[in-house]
Amino acid sequence: MNPLAEALNLTIRTHAPHVYEMLSSLGKRIFFPKGILSQGAEAKEKAHRFNATVGIALEKGAPMHLDSIHHWLESFDPADLFPYAPAAGKPALREAWAQKQRRENPSLRDRKIGKPIVTHALTHGLTLVGDLFVDPGDTILLPDKFWGNYRLIYEVCKGARIHTYPLYSDQGGFNLEGFRRHLEERAAEAKKVIVILNFPNNPCGYTARIREAEAIVRILLDTARQGARLVTVLDEAYFGLFYAEDIWTESLFGPLVNQDERLLAVKLDGATKEYYVWGFRVGFLTYGVQCGGDVDAVYQALEKKTMGAIRGTISNSTHISQSLILQAMQSPGFLRESQQKVAVLKGRALKLMEILKQPKFQEAWSVYPFNSGYFMCLRLHGVDGETLRCHLLERYGVGVIATGGNDVRVAFSCIEEEDLASLFDILYQGVMDLQPAG
Repeated sequence: MNPLAEALNLTIRTHAPHVYEMLSSLGKRIFFPKGILSQGAEAKEKAHRFNATVGIALEKGAPMHLDSIHHWLESFDPADLFPYAPAAGKPALREAWAQKQRRENPSLRDRKIGKPIVTHALTHGLTLVGDLFVDPGDTILLPDKFWGNYRLIYEVCKGARIHTYPLYSDQGGFNLEGFRRHLEERAAEAKKVIVILNFPNNPCGYTARIREAEAIVRILLDTARQGARLVTVLDEAYFGLFYAEDIWTESLFGPLVNQDERLLAVKLDGATKEYYVWGFRVGFLTYGVQCGGDVDAVYQALEKKTMGAIRGTISNSTHISQSLILQAMQSPGFLRESQQKVAVLKGRALKLMEILKQPKFQEAWSVYPFNSGYFMCLRLHGVDGETLRCHLLERYGVGVIATGGNDVRVAFSCIEEEDLASLFDILYQGVMDLQPAG
């Protein structure tokens, strides 16, 4: 094993032995090399005369660039656009996101957390979790309503085993008993369990209510205190898009960090959905641990390993997107604009909730509870979801997603409020076309 990896492992094993045991085989081997990037960073600080380290071209002290490209972004210094970004992301953006996290999550208070690491959006963040913490045969615990890409990332690419529990209870809320039972069963079988909690949920658009969120935290901590090692991944791509008064509007990250040495919390969030810049591909990965030793040293070691995983795959995330997000976050009207867009999506969700109360729809489908995010799901009565999807496309020119069995997902986020009634009338007619006569 490379001495740099051994040194990082020693730090983690000394100060947070349970976190060390959570690392995958690759997670233990990975390190950030003292190669071009680290030597270049040192030269940037000390090479006051000539710096011939970085693989870019300079001209008159600035990054060489084409005016036909810079023309479209003249308000930016070329240094904020064209060079490579640091492996962990622009320092100023990382700090701005850390401040945002604390502002929006009062439960973090003065808790010690890692500095957000920039990822190439959340799929990349999920993949990094897989690189560092998932070995073939490891257990992934998910609700039965989950984003299909988890299967590709963890089962296909990492060889892990996905186990599911029903997302909803018979009463229509989060299935606390099912979550507890399946977590305890998996914890009894495995040395560690990777638990993924996705609120707001994709595909169903559900966020745990306040009492449910508090119970989820208790279940996780109780399980850890009984001896299980839990890598708890909080996929919060749609964070902040909340449309009901009784739901938990913070991240579960806050009440989970610094609580138990056997629980590692990993928060994945980002600008892609929160700030409507899907193609910019800017996400963040933040660690939260409890350890008996030097927690800052543990965070630094985990950051170095994460940087190594980034360096070994994509090298670094896009610089221009990071600069655009940072400048936007520093703009005076940014928060107001963001809140206005949330209000638009909330208006669509509330309008849809009213539309779905129409009695006629009861013969066509049941509605899975939704209160947040971009999506909602229907359980069709007597009609296969894929059959309906194809029928709607061919006969009505309407697209929805079939998620398996009798379920379809509708992205109300991309439908104007005044068009929602027409959309669901068409969906209703499509189901009626396909339901058996009599």
